[in-house]
Amino acid sequence: MAEQSVRWGILATGGIAAAFAADLVDLPDAEIVAVASRTEDSARAFAERFGIPRAYGTWEALAQDEDLDVVYVATPHSAHRAAAGLCLEAGRNVLCEKAFTLNARQAEELVALARDRGRFLMEAMWMYCNPLVRRLKVLVDSGAIGEVRTVQADFGLAGPFSPAHRLRDPALGGGALLDLGVYPVSFAHLLLGEPDAVEARSVLSAEGVDLQTGALLSWDGGALASVHCSIVGGTAVTASVTGSLGRIDVPGGFFHPDRFVLHRDGRDPEEFVLEPSDGPRHTLRHEATEVMRALRAGEPESPLVPLSGTLAVMRTLDAIRERVGVRYPGDAVPVPASA
Repeated sequence: MAEQSVRWGILATGGIAAAFAADLVDLPDAEIVAVASRTEDSARAFAERFGIPRAYGTWEALAQDEDLDVVYVATPHSAHRAAAGLCLEAGRNVLCEKAFTLNARQAEELVALARDRGRFLMEAMWMYCNPLVRRLKVLVDSGAIGEVRTVQADFGLAGPFSPAHRLRDPALGGGALLDLGVYPVSFAHLLLGEPDAVEARSVLSAEGVDLQTGALLSWDGGALASVHCSIVGGTAVTASVTGSLGRIDVPGGFFHPDRFVLHRDGRDPEEFVLEPSDGPRHTLRHEATEVMRALRAGEPESPLVPLSGTLAVMRTLDAIRERVGVRYPGDAVPVPASA
């Protein structure tokens, strides 16, 4: 791809889509050319808000727009398989929000489809693209704290969320795990890879979704990770990684940090701070920039957010749900129309 503006389409018009669009508008090498919603009125209102030329009242119309370099799928995760699959089938490159899908099977289907069509596909795990998180990983991988022993991370919201809220709806993949727990689990995966064993406990709602979940992930090499998520209690949203020679603490909002502290045996603590040039801590521009870099380089996936890692996270989320007994309607394997 030539060094020119990357033309984006946005599928869905909710809060995360608006936040992403606002950051894209500020990138000089990005251009939003189309948006789609299930209703034309919603698409038009979104288009007017962000100065987008084309507004579609169906996902199919956006998927068929050949003027797009990449589509950002911002629906609830229960619709990711259908929305991203539609775009990939039509030959579009895709950045898909997290949790990537409802389950590992759906994730594998999307990855297989992307590879079959020769299209770029990436999970919108903005945490992995954050400059400070990237710096943290380099430090850990280089042995700054020795051999990793434990990882701890939590993400909880106080709520309360009514039974009618999407976070309480099994049909929408509701509950704490896929919406919030994906961050602590992904943080552990970033530093340790896929666990060899998973244990978990949850408190379930009357609807059958998890109100809060705690999981213990373990690796045969001796490392452990303790992760927690909740939609009934606001937690500190912190993370830490402890090694044989030290520790790194990430304060509140660990998945988009503005600082972290490195503690090493026999040394004064070292604070690493987000640079002003990196923009505000809440920006989504880093993942957008990574997508555009990969597209221009002709890469089928991002080395920062590899598809193998996305599939591994989904397998871990599946294992946690298996342990706690959370099932979604979308977990059922679709029956072919000819059956």
